[in-house]
Amino acid sequence: MGPVARLAALLAVLAVLALRAGDPARAAARDDTFSALTSVARALAPERRLLGLLRSYLRGEEARLRDLTRFYDKVLSLHEDSATPVSNPLLAFTLIKRLQSDWKNVVHSLEASENIRALKDGYEKVEQDLPAFEDLEGAARALMRLQDVYMLNVKGLARGVFQRVTGSAVTDLYRPRRLFSLTGDDCFHVGKVAYDMGDYYHAIPWLEEAVSLFRGSYGEWKTEDEASLEDALDHLAFAYFQAGNVSCALSLSREFLLYSPDNKRMARNVLKYEKLLAEGPNPAVAEAVIQRPNVPHLQTRDTYEGLCQTLGSQPTHYQIPSLYCSYETSSSPYLLLQPIRKEVIHLEPYVVLYHDFVSDAEAQKIRGLAEPWLQRSVVASGEKQLPVEYRISKSAWLKDTVDPMLVTLDHRIAALTGLDVQPPYAEYLQVVNYGIGGHYEPHFDHATSPTSPLYRMKSGNRVATFMIYLSSVEAGGATAFIYGNFSVPVVKNAALFWWNLHRSGEGDGDTLHAGCPVLVGDKWVANKWIHEYGQEFRRPCSSRPED
Repeated sequence: MGPVARLAALLAVLAVLALRAGDPARAAARDDTFSALTSVARALAPERRLLGLLRSYLRGEEARLRDLTRFYDKVLSLHEDSATPVSNPLLAFTLIKRLQSDWKNVVHSLEASENIRALKDGYEKVEQDLPAFEDLEGAARALMRLQDVYMLNVKGLARGVFQRVTGSAVTDLYRPRRLFSLTGDDCFHVGKVAYDMGDYYHAIPWLEEAVSLFRGSYGEWKTEDEASLEDALDHLAFAYFQAGNVSCALSLSREFLLYSPDNKRMARNVLKYEKLLAEGPNPAVAEAVIQRPNVPHLQTRDTYEGLCQTLGSQPTHYQIPSLYCSYETSSSPYLLLQPIRKEVIHLEPYVVLYHDFVSDAEAQKIRGLAEPWLQRSVVASGEKQLPVEYRISKSAWLKDTVDPMLVTLDHRIAALTGLDVQPPYAEYLQVVNYGIGGHYEPHFDHATSPTSPLYRMKSGNRVATFMIYLSSVEAGGATAFIYGNFSVPVVKNAALFWWNLHRSGEGDGDTLHAGCPVLVGDKWVANKWIHEYGQEFRRPCSSRPED
């Protein structure tokens, strides 16, 4: 590839390089793109603008290169003709002119700088709309989260397939219609995010895949790549050393020196590793077993992930007679003419699913009303509310005054549950859009601390949850009830209902639940949280399934 072609390729990836700029202030201004799929989708627009700018640049460069080719062919033809006499004053003049003037004009042509200036100016105009470095980190952590929860194989992910590997068994969880593979540079960036956090459990498989892919394409120059085989070998060697596998660290460091023999730091590392192995009781150090970090310190992690891995499939539940389906009217005139299909999912805790609770048009309208107001989801931390890594989504609150359809929705919820869903006895509708690998780790909807911000409404704790699935997903995203030991898949337009509190007012510990990471798809839900006060005469005292 010639220098001009390389320059053109380099310009094609200005947007990618911007993702790696790492400006925290700008990251805050852009409001973390990775935490909601609708924000990720909006990032397509500035890239389309960049493609238009690059197309204009390439057309200008193609015209310039055609003219350079013409000049090259003209001069080359003179040199190839051995009979060209410099005694000819015309030829002598043109030779001197070329060397004194023409070549200078070619080398310092303003056309090239004008082309690149136009592209750079256009890029700077859209730069503020591009994702920030925080988004690249967040997207990388999302891939690691999916890798963990669904036991995905990194090599499979790099090839574009979602495979679970348990021992020698390989199961396809999801196979997209069009495979999209990752490059060595892509895998390197995922591995480096883990590496920078000191998380060698995740860093090593991603860096190993990066090394493998870079080896296969060694010698090929790709403008957009920030990393190289040497970078991947360097990071992987040190990751293995930090994990206790000195033998692998030595082997990879020696390979590094084959490509960069003058690197003194790596040469010192080789001597260090050789000395450690020579001094050790067993020179052939076995591969170290690296423990997966339990970053959120979840005591229920294994149960949570096992339920997520079922993808909401509960085949044995259909063998339990007390779980049934029916048409629900709740003795309400509102539902007599149009009963709702009810499926009892579980008894303790009491969880029911109302199928086709909203229509496609209603679900789409709710999403549309919420989208302009979406902000990073927060959780209660003492008296404050903060964004956290264990909840990746964006949310918005919709008052029923925003649109008459929301009033209709409230009436429908009230008719089904028999509860008062008007403020202050219930919260406004919360609409949530999950991000890349979006999830919400095990939590209670009701307050477990007397200082919780939930009590600011002066209407008691959250007695019940009514959650509406506003979209479908292709894989993942189930709602897992940890102590109930069951999960519910995403069922588009359906609504899930459960009681958070016992009739005594104490929290029901069996309602600990989680939103499993979305493997593939754009997950939207709407939550209606109903509070204690105002429901005193609305929740029957002796209706058995709900006890």
